Amino acid sequence: MSALEDAYAQCESITRAQAANFYWGIRLLAPARRRALSAAYAFARRIDDIGDGTLAQDAKLRRLEAAQQAVAALERGGTPLAAAREDPVLLALRDAHARFGLPASAFVELIEGVRMDVLGVSYETFDELVGYCRRVAGAIGRICLAIFGVRSQARGAHSAEQLADDLGVALQLTNILRDVREDAEHGRVYLPAEDLRSFGLLERSGGADGLARLAALAQAYAHPAGAGAGTGAAAAAGAALNGSAVELERLDELVRFEARRAEEWFDRGLTLVGLLDRRSAACVVAMAGIYRRVLERIAADPTAALSRRVSLPAHEKAWIAARGMLGRGV
Repeated sequence: MSALEDAYAQCESITRAQAANFYWGIRLLAPARRRALSAAYAFARRIDDIGDGTLAQDAKLRRLEAAQQAVAALERGGTPLAAAREDPVLLALRDAHARFGLPASAFVELIEGVRMDVLGVSYETFDELVGYCRRVAGAIGRICLAIFGVRSQARGAHSAEQLADDLGVALQLTNILRDVREDAEHGRVYLPAEDLRSFGLLERSGGADGLARLAALAQAYAHPAGAGAGTGAAAAAGAALNGSAVELERLDELVRFEARRAEEWFDRGLTLVGLLDRRSAACVVAMAGIYRRVLERIAADPTAALSRRVSLPAHEKAWIAARGMLGRGV
């Protein structure tokens, strides 16, 4: 096995182990495209891991800057082969970039989105949140599109690039709703402040007190005092927070509201499928179908979704992937 083949094999291994939902779609691609997308995912995973890791903020920022310099090297004509051989992910990414013209600007946007996470940026409006989603997930959509290729361009106002970007936003909104509790417990709130206020979950002043309150609500879902005593999870959690059951109901309503928004982004983004060849379309249908099913379960029972991370069993993911290969939509 050559160094390049080994590098691609390592990227596919990372993707198989870490991309619990995406891999079901990626595996439907032709081999060259599957390898390229695995290389892109492995590099994107590295960037995400910097943001989610335990290093101090300044150390994270330095590593993100180093990742951006690696992307700049690709744009200048490729990471030097000697350097790339020391890093299998960069070696595979270098080859994928040469083969498919991966948009380096999209990787830069992803890095900027993770930098926002490291700096603790919060979002006043939904439009601001969409801007973040475009960076961290819409960018991935545009990278995927470069690998897929486009069979025909969209008719009307939306280009294939815009549709890929929209679908990325839908996936990221689903991630945010799936991880509300986990994010709040780690000091992150992605839900727009204007929406938290609208649903009575944040005082006008907002700030740390609002974050602490949302984290407390999330914690109540995770560990409701007295749960199992026949009072129901929401009521037990409310008792744990000195009668905040009304707030828990409001949080449910907010999650459903944001889920409806995400559905609109799915509806628009999935029109991309008609512009792709059969295997690329199947990949998109599988990946988006799994996330959309997760979103449906979150919207159907926000209380359950906030108390534990929603995921699909392997047999259901396989069924959705098979539907994609048969040309059936989500």
